[in-house]
Amino acid sequence: MNTAPARPLWQGRALALVGIVFFAFSLRTAVASLSPVLGFIRDDFAVTPAIVGLIGTAPPVCYAVFGILTPQLERRFGLERLVVAAMVVAVVGMTWRGLAVDASTLLMSTAVIFAAVGVGNVLLPPLVKKYFPDRIGLVTTIYSTTMAIATLTPPLIAVPVADASSWRLSLGLWAVFAVVATIPWIALLVRQRRSDVPDEDIETASPGVFRRMWRVPLAWAMVVGFTVSGVLAYTSFAWLPTLLVDEAGVTPAAAGALLSLFAAMGLPCSLLVPVLVVRYNATRVLFGVAVVTGLAGIAGLLFAPQAAPWLWVVLLGTAPLLFPLTLVLLGLRTRTHEGAVALSGFVQSIGYAIVALFPFGIGLIHGWTDSWTWPLIILALVVAAGIPAGVVAARPQTVEDAWERRHGAW
Repeated sequence: MNTAPARPLWQGRALALVGIVFFAFSLRTAVASLSPVLGFIRDDFAVTPAIVGLIGTAPPVCYAVFGILTPQLERRFGLERLVVAAMVVAVVGMTWRGLAVDASTLLMSTAVIFAAVGVGNVLLPPLVKKYFPDRIGLVTTIYSTTMAIATLTPPLIAVPVADASSWRLSLGLWAVFAVVATIPWIALLVRQRRSDVPDEDIETASPGVFRRMWRVPLAWAMVVGFTVSGVLAYTSFAWLPTLLVDEAGVTPAAAGALLSLFAAMGLPCSLLVPVLVVRYNATRVLFGVAVVTGLAGIAGLLFAPQAAPWLWVVLLGTAPLLFPLTLVLLGLRTRTHEGAVALSGFVQSIGYAIVALFPFGIGLIHGWTDSWTWPLIILALVVAAGIPAGVVAARPQTVEDAWERRHGAW
């Protein structure tokens, strides 16, 4: 467990803090800036529903693939160099997407962006572990809140920018933030080289660290928590408006507003959850809150959808608090940043691989049954899986401790 004495947040690590914030901001704006301007893009060239579907499926697929690859890349290049590389790839992808000439280049450039984001998702928790071992809760709060704000920002300004200029500028301008995000990390690398600071890469760790996660129940508990959050989020973004129109009888405009309410619930969760975990050891309680609110929201949509749709959406939107909870646990449940890289890659690769199946699968089941009953029951079963996961994840131990108790020296 983390026992590092606390020191001032900015002391000797201001560049790292600024870099983490800009890195987190760039990862989310890169993802959230496309869908608001699809209508503008269609005025220039055809974007078929199949392409839109592939773009919607690409994030969790890319995140899963690069969740597996990132620990290997980190062993080879180190955290800071890989951050710079991820942002450079994101800049290339966002610039290419702004210059897209047809649906194929739009899809390929978006896949490049998601590949960079997949690497970045894995790197953020170990960056916090390496530079802020004494402030894991606070810094996780800062960057997860930044990610929530960055998710809400592009939909607010993408259309006005596209109206005032073009969709190409609306998409391409986010590359500027990715360029800015590389600057603190380049400065850190230069400073390390000039001062001859040893490079604390994962090269010193066993290359089998990632494989060991398969045999640690704690790692699997965190996979389940992460998966519950991802399934609810991605399925809701894909299908919640349609479900609300069909079952709650709301208008499409109201359904869109309710989806925004669902997304907005992530902001207070990002602010509160990491602090509650670090200061009050509230992991078990938060898992319980996520399960209860998730099941209550699903029950409301299942048995009384028209009674209080806004309440059901608020409850359902609270359950993904397991996302910031998992992020902070990636630091707290490891002893070193090397372990955090391996655990982060393991949790996110498997979690996103499972999550990728659900938006498509829920749509198929809804189509086969012409009902939302079975899709909601399946979501309830997913949420219920958080109960045993919470029991295991709440134990005050690291994955290294868990391995050593079962298998000997780490």
